Amino acid sequence: QVQLAESGGGLVQAGGSLSLSCLASRSLFSIGAMGWYRQAPEKQRELVAHISSAGTTTYADSVKGRFTISRDSAKNTMYLQMNSLQPEDTAVYYCTAKFGIRDYWGQGTQVTVSS
Repeated sequence: QVQLAESGGGLVQAGGSLSLSCLASRSLFSIGAMGWYRQAPEKQRELVAHISSAGTTTYADSVKGRFTISRDSAKNTMYLQMNSLQPEDTAVYYCTAKFGIRDYWGQGTQVTVSS
């Protein structure tokens, strides 16, 4: 019912910035909470940031002050602005969204931070 297309991943040096985008196939007004997860090799998936339909945001302690989650209804897009990136941020990042009773996931985008 909702397709999520991620973009913006890539390679960046430590201290640099990267912006991830998650384009939804339908209006964000019909979508509930959205968020970003990440999974590093040999580690379990963790919640990075979350944004409610009302715009309330939460962040993992490890990214507070460095990452910013936002949603732009006019563009049907959710963003994750990542600043002061560290090698520990290297992971596959996944977009997720709630629509109705179901959770939907993007395909994931690789973020690699070199030292």
